[in-house]
Order: sequence, then C-alpha cells, then structure tokens
Amino acid sequence: MVQNKKLHFIVIDDSKLDCFIAEKIIKNTGKCESIRSFLQAKDALSFIASNPPDDTSHTIILVDIQMPVMNGFEFVEAFEKLPPEQIENYTIYVISSSINENDLQKVHNYKTVRQFLNKPLTSNNLAALLV
Repeated sequence: MVQNKKLHFIVIDDSKLDCFIAEKIIKNTGKCESIRSFLQAKDALSFIASNPPDDTSHTIILVDIQMPVMNGFEFVEAFEKLPPEQIENYTIYVISSSINENDLQKVHNYKTVRQFLNKPLTSNNLAALLV
C-alpha cells in the first residue's frame, strides 16, 4: 500500500462500540502510529482541515455511511473539496453494514474512496488493505 510512511488512522462512526472495536483491531496490526476516532463526521472534517499531514505520513480514514448530521457520503464530498495537496496523503475506506446496491455503486463515484468494507471491521479485512 504506502511504502515507508507512518500510518495514521481516523475512524468516523457514530457508534462508540464500533469505534472501540476498530481502534483495538487497528492497534493489533502493529502498523499504526496513531488513531483518532470521531463520532461526528463534521468534527473529523474540521480536524483534517486544520491539521494537514506531513509528507512522511499517510492517513487511512474509515468512515461509516449511516450517520446523523453528516453521513459518510456527505463527508467524502466535503473532503474532496479540500485543497489537493491537503488530501493527497489520505486514503478513504467506506465501512457499512448496508447491503443497499445504490450505496455500493455510489462509492465508485468518489476519487478518494479506495473501496467499500462491510461491517463489522475485522482483522482480516483490515490486514488485506494494509498489504
């Protein structure tokens, strides 16, 4: 995936339990420099906008689709409006328990979304994207 860069993670999910599980799975990979969790997508977007990454790091964002206030798709749309140099060190994975075909297809409309992951996040599907 991203060679010779420190990996940081941002988990965006309105479920505290899902954030907790994701953090534990991420920590167990041994490839994580830091993890930040947000229960609201708008808070994560504010954090990203005000904390540009350095060139020696890469951040993986795991964002849930179904959230109040700002859903995962709205987050991605707002994220993609940030300056290109600010978003180039991020990779987004949409996570959801949704089996809605429209959601699965919509993921492909965003240039910054790498792929759709089914909930719950597991060590196997996380390991597959860290290869």
